[in-house]
Amino acid sequence: MSRRIVVVTAVHGPSARFLAEAHGSLCEQRLPEGWEWHWVIQEDGEGRDVAPYVPDDTRVTFRQGRAGGPGVARTIALAHAEGAYVKVLDADDRLPPGALARDLAVLEGDRTLGWTTSRVLDLLPDGSTVGFAGDPDQGPIERGAVLDHWKANGFLAQIHPASLCVRRELLLALGGWMALPASEDTGLLLALNAVSRGWFSGEVGLLYRKWEGQVTGQAAHVDRAERDARMAVVEARARALSGLRWSSPTGADRRAGPGLGQA
Repeated sequence: MSRRIVVVTAVHGPSARFLAEAHGSLCEQRLPEGWEWHWVIQEDGEGRDVAPYVPDDTRVTFRQGRAGGPGVARTIALAHAEGAYVKVLDADDRLPPGALARDLAVLEGDRTLGWTTSRVLDLLPDGSTVGFAGDPDQGPIERGAVLDHWKANGFLAQIHPASLCVRRELLLALGGWMALPASEDTGLLLALNAVSRGWFSGEVGLLYRKWEGQVTGQAAHVDRAERDARMAVVEARARALSGLRWSSPTGADRRAGPGLGQA
């Protein structure tokens, strides 16, 4: 039987038109022998605008549900995420060739790592790309490093949560994405880093589309009062989790499964 990496995408009406490009980028991925990808697309709502854009592909599962934001959509999509790893792919973004294989190589090669992220390029409307200043060096990211940087740099993380690939059991142990109207992915990233080591790849692992309809570009996303509240609960959760440590079992302990214990 093939082992599976599950790609999870939350989508709403305005971003559905980009699904074909996201699908094309998945079809370009070449996985190691014995591996396959499966794409779970979860609509944040129950309208009629998304379904026409869902690719006709047996490797794609499409589900709908009542609207609750992208974090809720991704978390409920985990009901169909039957695989060892979960990869995030926003509906309007694209994966460069080799992205999934690199994630698998890291996580399969070191069981002390719970998650991976990678270098991200902004994909502009004219097709050009722009990188971020201040990417960390390629290599492991120690516990607590993301929170320290985020706190010291105006609530900006040095790695992008949209490039996340994570062990499914660890993701479930943390309850999936945070129940926030925004920053739910940053909240998950900080929680992951609070309990486990991660990895940053210096190779480009995501093309992050910039366009007029994206949620992070809306006025509500930068409302000061809401933003302060989001940042406060994201930080509080990460600090509360910092006393725990995730561990992946090895050898005879694998039957017990991974878990969170005292650091």
